[in-house]
Amino acid sequence: MSEMSPLRRRMINDMTIRNLSPATQRSYLHAMSKFSRYFGRSPDRLGLDDVRAFQVHLVFRQNLKR
Repeated sequence: MSEMSPLRRRMINDMTIRNLSPATQRSYLHAMSKFSRYFGRSPDRLGLDDVRAFQVHLVFRQNLKR
């Protein structure tokens, strides 16, 4: 098993400090993983423009399901 990245560890720590439930934490980590896989890069190499592009992708994909 690979070692946890510093960014993932920080995200988990931040969510724990905010007292998010384990289920919410899993959901947020899963969403971050999908975001990262969409671009094929680590989240620490992505920026605000990438967040916006991913949001547009999600909206477009949701509209296709209708």
